[in-house]
Amino acid sequence: MDEPAFSAGAGAGVTADRLPAAVSDPARVAAVWATGLLDTGPEEAFDDLASLAVAVTGAGRAFVALVDDRRSYWKSCVGVDARTIADRQELVAESLCSLLIGSGQRLVIEDAAVDPRTRHRLAVRHMKIGAWAGYPILDPGGQVLGSFYVIDENPRTWSSEHLGALATLARAVTSEIGLRQSLAASRIATEAAAALARTLQDSLLPPVLRTVPGVEAAAAYLPASGGTTVVGDFYDLFHAKGAWWCTVMGDVCGKGIEAAKVTALARYTLRAEATQHISPANVLERLNSALLDQRGGERFLTAVYATFRATPSGGVAGRLCTAGHPPALIRRADGRIQKTGRPGTLLGVLPDVRLTDVRFRLHPGDALLLYTDGATEARARPGTPGPRPLLGEEGLAASLAACHGLDAAGIIDRVGRTVTRYAGSWASDDTALLALRVPPRP
Repeated sequence: MDEPAFSAGAGAGVTADRLPAAVSDPARVAAVWATGLLDTGPEEAFDDLASLAVAVTGAGRAFVALVDDRRSYWKSCVGVDARTIADRQELVAESLCSLLIGSGQRLVIEDAAVDPRTRHRLAVRHMKIGAWAGYPILDPGGQVLGSFYVIDENPRTWSSEHLGALATLARAVTSEIGLRQSLAASRIATEAAAALARTLQDSLLPPVLRTVPGVEAAAAYLPASGGTTVVGDFYDLFHAKGAWWCTVMGDVCGKGIEAAKVTALARYTLRAEATQHISPANVLERLNSALLDQRGGERFLTAVYATFRATPSGGVAGRLCTAGHPPALIRRADGRIQKTGRPGTLLGVLPDVRLTDVRFRLHPGDALLLYTDGATEARARPGTPGPRPLLGEEGLAASLAACHGLDAAGIIDRVGRTVTRYAGSWASDDTALLALRVPPRP
């Protein structure tokens, strides 16, 4: 930063080596800069307090001063013609605030021209200081940031009422600065938490779905309104072995880091077991055992898992198993919607689970949709006539049925917009969607 153009006797007066050690203390100076108020313009909140100090004490001038190791910067200076930032400061060696910083206590001067603490200061003559009274401004950790003070051109005795009012107003300045720093820290923490949540959430979802020969694939993750917390919705699409491919949609109970740990365990367990077992029920049984062994039943998850392969006729044949999860939906090329999957036991709670494989086929033009319950449990936005109903399976099925001629990406976009529009900015749960579609014959 360029050297500021100091006023009031720059280059003369008390030297730096005569200043109290507290003035140049690195921790204190850092606290001053941390306020973000140095070299900023006047603000009503501080000017109002300074104006009140003038009115209460009858002094002609009042200041809110932030003091670093070189200068005293006047965030507010009522009764002073200081139109630029350069005009709103003085050398710390000349500022009477340096005495207050050295003691950390109030400073009361009744006659600055004769008081041994101030009579040598050029500012006493240049700024026409007759009497001076001020109180420290503190940060939340107790560091002295500067002073809230008043100046009278003439010597005077400060009454206890005037000093009491100054003390109260100084505390108000301290509170204002502390509140601003708390809010700023809260915003930074919130932004950092949101960024971490987004990064962690992204790490639990494949950035790009694998390309499956003869099959279109698309997926989307729709966060809840205002959501910045890591949640347990996840999906995946990967090659198992030979001609077999696998896809999964899951929903872990709860949110946050612990839910993310379960999500990661589920994804990697499924990928490992898929190379050993074609049956979705067998794979999910092994995931259930892994959850109990490694997480002790502390969290459960629901999942729908499918294995599939391309058929010589140009379609897809597969098996699908649901574990406490909503059924998959198949959209036939003619627009008919079919539910697929038998209800099964959720995972991670009981050692014995009931899971059943269901065979399915997709012909050219058919599509399979996997989703989490954020889709069916989307609630109509406030202001909707009557009760706020859920979108439900019927609403989701209707949206899927209307996807005539759309590829997998178009289906996800259409269904996702349906869910988003239905809840508006009031979506209470995250939603994951994944579609597989066999392209129609040319």
